[in-house]
Amino acid sequence: MRHLSLLLLATLSLPCAASAQEAPATLAQVLQAQDRDSHGDLRAVVVLRDGAIVAERYYNGETADTLHDIRSAGKSITALLVGAAVARGQLATTGTVGGYWPDVAGSPAGKVVLDDLLTMRSGLAAFDEDEHSPGNEDKLDEASDPAAFVRGVPAAAAPGSVYRYNSLGSYIAGRVVENASGADLEAYAAKVLFAPLGITRWSWGRDVANHPKGQGNLSLRARDTARIGQLVLDDGKVDGRPVIDAAWIKAALAPRVAIGAADRYADSYGYFWYAKTQDVGGRKIAVYFASGNGGNKIYVIPARRMVVSVASSAYGKGYGQRRSEDILKAILAVDAAQM
Repeated sequence: MRHLSLLLLATLSLPCAASAQEAPATLAQVLQAQDRDSHGDLRAVVVLRDGAIVAERYYNGETADTLHDIRSAGKSITALLVGAAVARGQLATTGTVGGYWPDVAGSPAGKVVLDDLLTMRSGLAAFDEDEHSPGNEDKLDEASDPAAFVRGVPAAAAPGSVYRYNSLGSYIAGRVVENASGADLEAYAAKVLFAPLGITRWSWGRDVANHPKGQGNLSLRARDTARIGQLVLDDGKVDGRPVIDAAWIKAALAPRVAIGAADRYADSYGYFWYAKTQDVGGRKIAVYFASGNGGNKIYVIPARRMVVSVASSAYGKGYGQRRSEDILKAILAVDAAQM
């Protein structure tokens, strides 16, 4: 028990003055402990088990009705929309970008196969962590003609050879879904994903050409991001009804690229979804997740039948990602202690 208490205290990064306090013993106490976080930018944590809320807390003025920008966690939602289009026969991951988006056909981007695009291995000179990269997300956001911008991004490596985190690929994926389905990406999401999940409120940022940003800037309520996580946990079903094909969920979560050397918070990458095995008291627990700037997360933990949604606005702050993982670890530790 002493070992567990020390583990939880370290996980929650409590100050020395709190060392005499009893370690959290319930999920509610784990979330209450975050009231002591001094940064002022944690927004919400929602925990589901078997689809029901078992713990929930809001911080710094947020409520259950607050829409929160989940940033790049939206990429994982774009992946689900790609899967919806695949299931409807509207596109295939073996097809090329140019085959679905004629405006960029013949360019380096147009030659990329969707499978490589979805795994951040397009080979394009797009790397969000390098401000000088031609396809950097800031340059994409500033582009007056997004299609022309995409056409102009050169190749930097052979497609499928190198993992480079970028927002360009998921933006392109969103445009591909639009062209393949014949629908605006947001309207498509509303029909094939949000409506079946009962999601009625959201806000989605658009580019200068009025296309929803497949790379992110989607704002949702924390309960609704948890619902999306539950959909993934339930193999694409809602109340037993298929919404996203189960084979696509499996494909999206599969460890297609090892990225542990480049990302301390993940072991592998699938189709715009991450995976990491967490060690909790000697138990290895597989966690799949969507991740966004600032610490925004949708964690899916199949072995524990749990989903953890974290909303955080620590944009550009390194502690945001660390804090969210610490919260996850604390939740898993308490859960393990109750097994």
